[in-house]
Amino acid sequence: MNPWEDDLHREPFREAVRALLRQPLLQASGKDAETFRLVRRHADGLRRWFIEGPGWPLLIESEFARLIKYPGRPGNPDHPALDTRRGLPFNRRRYTWLCLILSLLEKSERQTTLGDLAIEIERLGRGDPVLTETGMEPVFDRRDARMDLVSVVRLLIDQGVLLRIHGSEEGYIQDSGDVLYTLNRALLARLPAFRRSPNTLADSPPHERPGHLQDELGAIAPEARPRAIRTRLMRLLLDTPVVYYADLDPAERDYLQPQRTRLLDFLHAGTGLLPEIRAEGIALTDPETGLTDLRMPEEGTSGHAALLLADFYATHLRGPNAQSAIPYSRSEQHLRQCAKQHAHRWRRDTREPAGLRQLHRDVVHRLCALHLLRQTADDLHPLPAIARYRLTAEK
Repeated sequence: MNPWEDDLHREPFREAVRALLRQPLLQASGKDAETFRLVRRHADGLRRWFIEGPGWPLLIESEFARLIKYPGRPGNPDHPALDTRRGLPFNRRRYTWLCLILSLLEKSERQTTLGDLAIEIERLGRGDPVLTETGMEPVFDRRDARMDLVSVVRLLIDQGVLLRIHGSEEGYIQDSGDVLYTLNRALLARLPAFRRSPNTLADSPPHERPGHLQDELGAIAPEARPRAIRTRLMRLLLDTPVVYYADLDPAERDYLQPQRTRLLDFLHAGTGLLPEIRAEGIALTDPETGLTDLRMPEEGTSGHAALLLADFYATHLRGPNAQSAIPYSRSEQHLRQCAKQHAHRWRRDTREPAGLRQLHRDVVHRLCALHLLRQTADDLHPLPAIARYRLTAEK
């Protein structure tokens, strides 16, 4: 047995793997310092494990450790970047401005201000036909636009790319102050996790460029295809709540059938995740819950509503019309009925139509992110794993 393979059976090594899966960018100082030291102690074994398994490069430098997580299926919208203060998902405008800020910071001085960033972003985006047509041209004379810009900057602060030296973002939002930052160039250079440089996609239509950032460089040789399939499956199993056989292509299903035990044993040894194998697919469950970013159920109004809607979807899945979709409006109607029944327990805002619609959107998004539900246009499609949340008794 190689030394790194022997590490698989030691709890500190597993703890380091889990830390990188939970937080792919660890800083050497601050709240990450102890975890960073743990990762450095197991550097060689960790690099080997992540390459042998999901094929994710691990970079460990004096200031940080960066696990570059290429997705198993590019373009998954279920786990967006979040506003670090309010927990709201990034919209298209915030993502666009994030890209603009990253391009500016690459050429920026070591210190900059939020006001200067705003001026440069406005200059860079002024008159761009795509940004203008889609309503994402950066103009910061409105409070909502400044709030979106601050959400992007706070994400970069949280990742260590920007260090706040003086001032407050709240003052900028109120148009009453500015903020001074120091730029960490080393972290800035390692923040993107692309296979291809954005500069190589200038000739592609704008709407196709994000998907091409994760394209393989060159064709995969026939002898390398089994390894490529193994890598994709590892990524899906680690990053996806449930991997359904129906979502795999024929080559992936053919590979998984004889290799399933070997793949799952490898992942369990390195992470402690327990495989749950069903007729429809595979889920890796975490008994320690440390790798769970979305939970089901949760407490409060959102958790109660999620359980009630999950029961509604699961009952549909077991009924005579299981193959048919549930209209989005029918799901909203069911939640309205639940809200009337539980009005004395739920938040006050759910007594208003707008608040109830927002609750429904939040629950649907959570169930889709957990791969318990799939939304297409105006329809909802319950997925097999939602059956575990069926509350009503069989008749």
